[in-house]
Amino acid sequence: MSVERVHRLSYAVDAAAPAGALYALVADTAPWPLFLPDTVHTERLDFDGTVERYSHWTGTDGHPRRSLWRRALDAGRRRVDFREERPAGPVTGAGGSWRVEELAPGWSRLVLEQDLTVVEDPGAERVLAEAGARGRAAADGLRAVAERWRRLDGLLVSFEESVRIQGPAEPVHAFLYEVGAWTGRVAHVAEAEVVEDRPGVQRVRLVSLAEDGTPYPTEEVRVCFPAAGRIVFKRSRPHPLLVAHAGEWSVEPDPAGVTVVCRNDVLLDESAVERVLGPGADLERARRYVREVLGRESRAVLGPAGEYGGEPVRALRSV
Repeated sequence: MSVERVHRLSYAVDAAAPAGALYALVADTAPWPLFLPDTVHTERLDFDGTVERYSHWTGTDGHPRRSLWRRALDAGRRRVDFREERPAGPVTGAGGSWRVEELAPGWSRLVLEQDLTVVEDPGAERVLAEAGARGRAAADGLRAVAERWRRLDGLLVSFEESVRIQGPAEPVHAFLYEVGAWTGRVAHVAEAEVVEDRPGVQRVRLVSLAEDGTPYPTEEVRVCFPAAGRIVFKRSRPHPLLVAHAGEWSVEPDPAGVTVVCRNDVLLDESAVERVLGPGADLERARRYVREVLGRESRAVLGPAGEYGGEPVRALRSV
């Protein structure tokens, strides 16, 4: 007969940020791939204004795990209670709460309480250690972002590139999926290596060429949703100017053809601006540079995708 035991974990960090700013980061999971190193993708499934369900992909080591969560948000108390819907063994129950306390003007404390019900077996200690490490990393990551709250809008860059194609969706999605074959097809890709241990979950290593021909490596995890025509990605080794880079390729069919969209979301690394762009470079120049580089790379993929899937019928557009 298996024995279950409830374990309670607690972790707290103080942040040089207003309590409201810190709570906002806890409450909105959409940008977590940019703020939390282990988060690959989040997707809200339901939300009634207070209670939400969302899907969470974690693990940038190339083996991301999907989990389903239900959360209750209480903005007045600056508290979020959460519970995993179907935890993986040996965990039979997982939940807890995030709580933000105001310490003083401009100072706040983030408290994470976790409870895990675990079947006592040889792997239980490892599971508890991993859960504790993930919780601490999440709290530390949110604290670090919150302390840049005054500059955060300037550090975040999001944009889309797209192309209209007169043709079927399937070959276009196949081209985007088969990233290992991009060498020789996509102008800036000098090398491409793909490992796919599970169908639809890819670890990708690319060597890209900058505009001056200088090579730089990137690594990313991709989660593919063929039925929806979507591929989401998180770069575990982003461009040298970035702290984090995530995004999505999507193929959207309609009676006249398909629209292929690449969305890029990035968090700039302030400390790297002058090192990468030279003395005197500022954040605005870094924003333009990243927009130009990643936009050019996205268009370099969208062009061949159009040729592969059909005849492009509309010029590329940027948003």
